[in-house]
Amino acid sequence: MKKLLLLVGLTMTTMVNVLAQTASKEFYMIVGTYTAKTSKGIYVYRFNPSTGKLQYTSHVSGVKNPSFIAVSPTQEMVYSVGETDGDGTVNSFRFDRKQGVLSYLNSQSAGGPGSCHVTTDRTGKWVMVGNYGGGSLSILPVESDGTLGKATQTIQHTGSSVNKNRQEKPHVHSVNVAINNTDVFVPDLGVDKVYTYKLDTQKGLLNPGKPAFTSSTPGSGPRHFVFSPNNKYAYVIEELTATVTAYRYEKGALKPIQTISTVPSDYTGLKWDADIHISADGKFLYASNRAHESITVYAIDAKTGKLTWVDNTPVEGKTPRNFAIDPTGNYVVVANQDSDNITVFSRDKKTGKLKYTGYSIEVSMPVCLKFADAL
Repeated sequence: MKKLLLLVGLTMTTMVNVLAQTASKEFYMIVGTYTAKTSKGIYVYRFNPSTGKLQYTSHVSGVKNPSFIAVSPTQEMVYSVGETDGDGTVNSFRFDRKQGVLSYLNSQSAGGPGSCHVTTDRTGKWVMVGNYGGGSLSILPVESDGTLGKATQTIQHTGSSVNKNRQEKPHVHSVNVAINNTDVFVPDLGVDKVYTYKLDTQKGLLNPGKPAFTSSTPGSGPRHFVFSPNNKYAYVIEELTATVTAYRYEKGALKPIQTISTVPSDYTGLKWDADIHISADGKFLYASNRAHESITVYAIDAKTGKLTWVDNTPVEGKTPRNFAIDPTGNYVVVANQDSDNITVFSRDKKTGKLKYTGYSIEVSMPVCLKFADAL
């Protein structure tokens, strides 16, 4: 009995220590921005998951409009776009997770203007960039020293859709790699299609998938894309109609199962959606609404993948271009581009609802937020 009590005591002590270490662990939040006003580039903040507070750590300059960023699977590298009207760029940085410092390595052509989204494959050997202005996407190799090589391929989309002001030509808005590291989905706002590609990880090529694309509702403008944690469903936020379409994801194909509004039925203002994320437990989906200035919360039905509206939460700022759920799942952090601030919300894991903590920081034209582990 004494041995049993001793074992229980040791086990409880170990659990307490593990919980304490988890609670005390901190993270970095990396912020991509537009440099049109006072921003100098990419900013790094230390994030305290116990309080939701952010502490400035460092920044790196030298790239014009590093609006969207991606963290490599090892978290040792950070990549950014250089979003310009001329030929866009993809930029490589080494990330020191002890000091929270980014070091610029090199830049390569993105293969088109208006580069707006960047990601890596699951191995970190390939970087893919979407060019909104050019309606194209490129894939680039990551060299052994972390620098980027020249693009192995650039794919040009063609066509247009019904909104003559916004869909006069292709506008690639994001590049999304599935868990199998083979299926790649590319929403194109300009032509109302989600293109499907198969990634050849040996050659660094994207081959047409089967089907080659999935059509969206005409005029909807598919933008950002997220997979459910169970890998059964995918969700696309549609900028021009303020909607989210849910898909069943199976054998490299998308089958639509639902389209739901992100704004209240009595809303008559501009529809201008932006970003989309799912909680790690797969229970809730979040979507950002520019102009309506809110984050929409949906509950996800685990059996069907369908969404049920839960809430719309004001973002305490203007133009929520991008947002992120922190690694603990306790907070949602929102980048408000046109009010030059980042706001922090606590998240109820049971209801999915958000509550403003009253805490925000000033950052000029924040566009993209990514978390990384601090060492």
